[in-house]
Amino acid sequence: MTASEGKARRSIGARRNPASAEAILEAAEAVLREDGYSGFSIEAVARRARAGKPTIYRWWPSKAALLIDVYQRQKHIDYPDTGPLEEDLVGFLSGLLAHWRDTPSGPIFRSIIAEAQSDEDAAKALAAYAASRRVEQGKIVERAKARGEVAGHVDPLQVADMVSSYAWVRLLTGRLDEDKDRLRAAIRAIVHGIKA
Repeated sequence: MTASEGKARRSIGARRNPASAEAILEAAEAVLREDGYSGFSIEAVARRARAGKPTIYRWWPSKAALLIDVYQRQKHIDYPDTGPLEEDLVGFLSGLLAHWRDTPSGPIFRSIIAEAQSDEDAAKALAAYAASRRVEQGKIVERAKARGEVAGHVDPLQVADMVSSYAWVRLLTGRLDEDKDRLRAAIRAIVHGIKA
């Protein structure tokens, strides 16, 4: 180990140093992988990254904010643009549930949601993250509106909320193995309604 490797990483103030931020995110992923959510703490991440806790808290104001950035690094979800709205929403939902089921992202996101129930900072971080994802998911509906598939009065963000609610219920209740037919039926009910 060189002399510089043995020293703690230096902060450059409120602006993130890309190398230090990357080291902190890598350390956070490693702590989660090795110790799970119950063993995850800012102190453990700071030790692993050789960074000061004040630096971490300056860049990530809460444990949840750091966890959300770790989650986003691992999340690779497609927002399909195949043409038909139902197919695009089924593709999105199927990919999201598979990602939560088959990667560490599912347990991480479930932990963030759980922490948000009792921690105001976590709730704010989760709300900000969810708002940005709503916009991305809403674009699927906006494209369908532009194609004339969706009535002009329909709010894309409200549809995004309904699809996300379906996904979150499955995440929180451990039902991530929903088959495509059931996903398709759920999306059909959202898109076409349930009225006889």
